[in-house]
Amino acid sequence: MKRLLVLLLLLGGCGLDVNTALPYKVFPGSIQPESSLKGVEITVGSKDFTENILLGYLAEMALSAAGADVVDLTDLKGSQTARQALLNGEVDVTWEYTGTGWINYQGNELPVPGGEQAQYDATKKADRERFGVEWLAYSPLNDQYAFAVTEAYGAQHGLKTTSDLAAFLAKNPSEAVFCLETEFTSRQDGFPAAQRTYGFPSTEVKNFGIGTIYSAVANGTCPVGEVFTTDGRIAAQKLRVLEDDKKAFPQYNVAPTVRAEFLARHPSVRTPLETVSRALTNDQMIELCRQVDVEGKDAGEVARNWMVSKGLVRTD
Repeated sequence: MKRLLVLLLLLGGCGLDVNTALPYKVFPGSIQPESSLKGVEITVGSKDFTENILLGYLAEMALSAAGADVVDLTDLKGSQTARQALLNGEVDVTWEYTGTGWINYQGNELPVPGGEQAQYDATKKADRERFGVEWLAYSPLNDQYAFAVTEAYGAQHGLKTTSDLAAFLAKNPSEAVFCLETEFTSRQDGFPAAQRTYGFPSTEVKNFGIGTIYSAVANGTCPVGEVFTTDGRIAAQKLRVLEDDKKAFPQYNVAPTVRAEFLARHPSVRTPLETVSRALTNDQMIELCRQVDVEGKDAGEVARNWMVSKGLVRTD
């Protein structure tokens, strides 16, 4: 309890919203109780976009079914806030993306060649050695950055790849107007990486929250927008995702991350978290995000229903 009070004061002072109650009560399914986790307080954090909030809830329910006393700290504002909360011990578990870990946290400029496993291995090794952060087993879920246009705009101008887009914009510079989220505009694995790789002409950037970019592209505010490839709003808004054919963006497989000292004290967190990690796929996350962002369902409810459908937990 003392730790929680300190946490509330620290994060409240940073202007963060603290939500300590789990959204739903769950019981063990295929995720069984771990005797060493009984009564252990574990704080789970997440970033502030739909997919990562869903991942936070999935982790909370898995750990709760395993016997832990879980504190909900989902919806932290921005990658750096969530990362610092993990490093500082304000949260114990966050879901992170291999490309983000490699570029943003390790300070590298280029992705690791060789695909998903190579990117994961390099990120895992570097984060353990430099920051004392352990990456548990990575998921098949690989949520990459991409650019999107409307299907009509893409068909009209023959746009299928990002190279097609760069060639089109070179001939039509007045069309080089991008809807981007603020973080993507400056982070090295975001827009700067795309500009280095594809050589876009001088561009106009309009900054939006990630949730409004999809509708902004659909309604013509910008011809081109940044998207997450697992976002359910892509199909709902009839957008065409352009292939990153020159591989400007890294792999972004998601994995649970914990501090090394925390994992050493509580090694049993590995089993429930990795069970969830291995069960996720891109198609499944697209559907979960669609239910939240298109149908307006509660993220906690969507996460719980998925966990139940997989037999990982029960509700009674």
